[in-house]
Amino acid sequence: MSHRIDLNCDMGESFGPWAMGRDEEVMEAVTSVNVACGFHAGDPDVMARTVRLAAARGLSIGAHPGLPDLQGFGRRALAVTPAEAHALVLYQVGALAAFARAEGVRLTHVKPHGALYNMAAGDPDLARAIASAVRTFDPSLALMGLAGSHLVLEAEALGLCAAWEVFADRSYEADGTLTPRSLPGAMVEDEEEAAARVLRMVTEGLVRSRQGGDVPLRADTVCIHGDQAGAAAFARRIRAALRDAGVDVRPL
Repeated sequence: MSHRIDLNCDMGESFGPWAMGRDEEVMEAVTSVNVACGFHAGDPDVMARTVRLAAARGLSIGAHPGLPDLQGFGRRALAVTPAEAHALVLYQVGALAAFARAEGVRLTHVKPHGALYNMAAGDPDLARAIASAVRTFDPSLALMGLAGSHLVLEAEALGLCAAWEVFADRSYEADGTLTPRSLPGAMVEDEEEAAARVLRMVTEGLVRSRQGGDVPLRADTVCIHGDQAGAAAFARRIRAALRDAGVDVRPL
């Protein structure tokens, strides 16, 4: 049986004089990029530059909308209503689409960021509002969400293409959710361990949970976080492992 997977990375998360990540290096190893839209990170100059670099490499470009929380990097839960989430996502996707249009390319997908992503994973109303915003803007866009979560299920219910996402650098709980970053072992920092986990998720549809059992999941796309140390080397090692195993790595 042949296997196919997309490798995505969150990017464009610098703003002003503050720099985060090594986006250009990571772009050489991934197939899709999710570009911050100015609310949790990024600014117009960074958005324009990131889209331009990704377009020049033929990568799939997606919007990465987050909560309006620069200080917390969008990783703090805010009490937003479904209607507010709909407006937040629509606003940010529209902003990034303008930069894509300026470079002569189109957006291919949307992936919520941080707390918005995790909140929507467990809240069907919030997930439906986000999926509705994506469909309102462009029903041809794919919506990335945690494999098996409300985000991908609501996307499919609304007729969108849902990309079930797994994580190379995060550990999992027994219920298939990601281990909270506040707990020990939440981040997988060893390249070889990450590569082995990704291969198993892609080829077997299984991941070992923090509690020790296997969790079944579907993998359409693998996330590599661009803000972690050594992200470029991490991405190269995972792509090489997939290639050596005969996995077809290509954009969504």
